[in-house]
Amino acid sequence: MSKPVIDVIIPAYNEEQSIGKVLRDIPKDLVRNMLVCNNASTDNTAKVAEENGAIVLLQPQKGYGSACLKGIEYIKSKPLAEQPDIVVFLDGDYSDHPEEMPLLIRPITEEGMDMVIGSRAVGDMERGAMQPQQIFGNWLATTLIKLFYNYEFTDLGPFRSIRWQKLLDIKMTDPDFGWTVEMQVKAAKYKMKCTEIPVTYRKRIGVSKVSGTIRGTILAGHKILWTIFKLL
Repeated sequence: MSKPVIDVIIPAYNEEQSIGKVLRDIPKDLVRNMLVCNNASTDNTAKVAEENGAIVLLQPQKGYGSACLKGIEYIKSKPLAEQPDIVVFLDGDYSDHPEEMPLLIRPITEEGMDMVIGSRAVGDMERGAMQPQQIFGNWLATTLIKLFYNYEFTDLGPFRSIRWQKLLDIKMTDPDFGWTVEMQVKAAKYKMKCTEIPVTYRKRIGVSKVSGTIRGTILAGHKILWTIFKLL
C-alpha cells in the first residue's frame, strides 16, 4: 500500500480536560482528519476539540457506539474518492498514547492485516489504569471469542485500526458498551486478518463513565457477553 489516507474517530463525552492532549499527540503527518464525535457533552469538549484542529460531529444520542457510528456516517457521506483507506478509533480520555498510532498502522500497510487491536493486556499498563472488573471482563470476553470463533485476542482495547472497506463490510450497529466486542466478533466471523500489538496505557483523565460506577460496570459486562452470544 502506498501512503494511506487515515482518518481518526474519537468518541468523546465531557472530555474537555483531556481531548486537547489527545489531539495534540496524534501524528499529524500520518492522519488526514481527526473526527471528534461529541456525545452529548455538557462541558467545553467541542470548543477545545475545534481549537486543536478536529472536525467536531454532534451526536446527541448517548452511547459509545452511537458516537463511533456518527463518525462512520460522516465518512460515508463523502464521495468515494474522498473516503479513507484506514480508520483509527481512539478514546478521548488520554488513557492511550496517540503517538503510538504508527504501530497500529504498520501491520495493515506492511503485513496485509485488516484490523489491528492495541492490546493493553500485553503492553505496558500503568498500575490502576484498569479496574479489576475490567481486566476480568476482557479476559472472559476474549476467552469466549477464542472458544467460539477460534480467534486469538487478549483485549477489547478501544485503540484500534481497521481498513475502511472492512469496517463497512461488517456493518457495525451497537450503540453503546458492546461496540468493541461486536467489531472483534464480526471480524472473526468474516475471517478477517487480525493481529494485536502491545500499547502503553495510563490512568485516564477524569472518571470513567463505565468502570467508574457499579451500574456502568454491570451494564457493560452484560452487554459484552450478550453481544458475543447474539452473534453466534
